[in-house]
Amino acid sequence: MSDIALIRKIEALSMNAQPALKTVQQDGWILRFANGYTKRANSINPLYPSCEELDRKIEACEQMYRKQHLPAVYKLTAAAFPGELDRSLHAKGYDYVGETSVQILSLSQIGEKPEAYVEICPRQDRKWFDHYCRWNHVCEADQQTLKQMFDNIAAETCYMLITDKDGIPCACGLGVLEDEYIGLFDIVTKKKERKQGYGTQLIQHLLHWGKENGAAFAYLQVVRENKPALALYTKLGFEEMYTYWYRVKS
Repeated sequence: MSDIALIRKIEALSMNAQPALKTVQQDGWILRFANGYTKRANSINPLYPSCEELDRKIEACEQMYRKQHLPAVYKLTAAAFPGELDRSLHAKGYDYVGETSVQILSLSQIGEKPEAYVEICPRQDRKWFDHYCRWNHVCEADQQTLKQMFDNIAAETCYMLITDKDGIPCACGLGVLEDEYIGLFDIVTKKKERKQGYGTQLIQHLLHWGKENGAAFAYLQVVRENKPALALYTKLGFEEMYTYWYRVKS
């Protein structure tokens, strides 16, 4: 598989794993809408070849997002089509933000499953959701949108909590399994429990869950500025496959 084909595959998997509330297919571009909750779920993904004139297409996308009362946001990779799109957006005043590393790991490399206190649910439940929203500071106005997004995931899911020995939750995360790939999302540790190994336990158990359920590879996305997370994923064996970034209308 070529680099471009693999990027498109992982991008498609990640969109399935974090579905928007509305999606429009427009001449090779995928437009996503989710009430403004996260740039990832409210962005234009120009993944596939198209034939419309570029300036006209950009204006059409801007109009569509204005109708939804949202800014026009492009999520770009090396696979973006056409190749001059990033330069064109820069010339039109779109700001470059949010560079993110997409990393991959062969599950043949993972070690033994560590000891941990683990709670697993195949579907989101109130306990997991409440802890995630609290630890990740999801405001009440966005919680219904987030719940709908989780409900829209069609692939196999693993909502996982790591607790201390007394059963008090300390970290949570989501694994989404599709086509031999497990994507790791929404990884968060309770603030006062950080640097105690709970995040590492969580990721390792999600990886083992994926392998036990047929995954051969894992992927995740981490913002370049998150140095502690980058260091942890490197320690666990993840390697960067590509990057993505956003162009946001200023």
